[in-house]
Amino acid sequence: MIIRDRPSGFRLFFVLRGSVMPRIMPSLIFNSVVAILVTLKHGDLFDLKITLTTIPFTLIGLPIAIFLGFRNNAAYDRFWEGRKLWGELVHRSRSLSRQCQSLISYPEPAAASLGLADTRVRMIYRAIAFAHAVRHHLRGCNVDTELKGFLVESEWNKIDKSSNKPDFLMLRMGLDLQRCLKEGRIAPCLAGEIDATLSSMAAAAASCERIKGTPIPFSYTLLLHRTAYLYCFLLPFGLVDSIGFMTPFVVAIVSYTFYGLDALGDEIEEPFGLESNDLPLDAICRTIEINLRESLDDENVPAPLEVVNYCLT
Repeated sequence: MIIRDRPSGFRLFFVLRGSVMPRIMPSLIFNSVVAILVTLKHGDLFDLKITLTTIPFTLIGLPIAIFLGFRNNAAYDRFWEGRKLWGELVHRSRSLSRQCQSLISYPEPAAASLGLADTRVRMIYRAIAFAHAVRHHLRGCNVDTELKGFLVESEWNKIDKSSNKPDFLMLRMGLDLQRCLKEGRIAPCLAGEIDATLSSMAAAAASCERIKGTPIPFSYTLLLHRTAYLYCFLLPFGLVDSIGFMTPFVVAIVSYTFYGLDALGDEIEEPFGLESNDLPLDAICRTIEINLRESLDDENVPAPLEVVNYCLT
């Protein structure tokens, strides 16, 4: 995610970091070259004069703009829903830490020094592992040794065989809660509160999977993509007779707008990736880890992730 102050004045035109310009630059340059050639030839294609007025471009341009706006709204809805789900995961993780420490009865307060043998510590550390596992699952990455310090050895040996690692961790959470019930460390009515928190965490992860697994229909995206490109490539023939040498400048501005909206929709449609405008899942997971480690008085609390080149991953 791009994190920066909004540039003002003349600097606004030269910002590349976070802009879609690098992505659309080849198409924009090619379209501008076509517009220059059409202007130099004054709309002639060999010995054939291609005569177009601005009327068809006006009729087509307005629907394209409307549909591009609709698609970008749909893409942003997916982006914003993903952010709300990760905000819910942060909230529920903090709640789980509080509930484990206040509702599960042990002689001494929960602390990181007790190690993973303590059920409360084990569940809280597993919640950290759950957040990291969801991030890896959504990005299609293999779980690395990042999770090893949060899990007991038996869980670490088994998790690699699971096709859905967040679900595996949630099942282990349920087994620990069941063990606390059998040992009489928590009342059944209070166990329901913790179980509801676990269910909310699982629901957030499943909803993120739904977003990732259900993209905007490809045929819809393809139709807009083709129409926008055809419109921009034919536009010089409709403008050259009326505005002359200004044709390449106008075509470049219109093409930048249409290509940019199309590229921006592609970027935010899948919010869990590693593009500049995707959600900062690394930073969110680090926030969860910091909060939960601090709740256990852990001495190994990592520092928050810093913005690098205006980008937070």
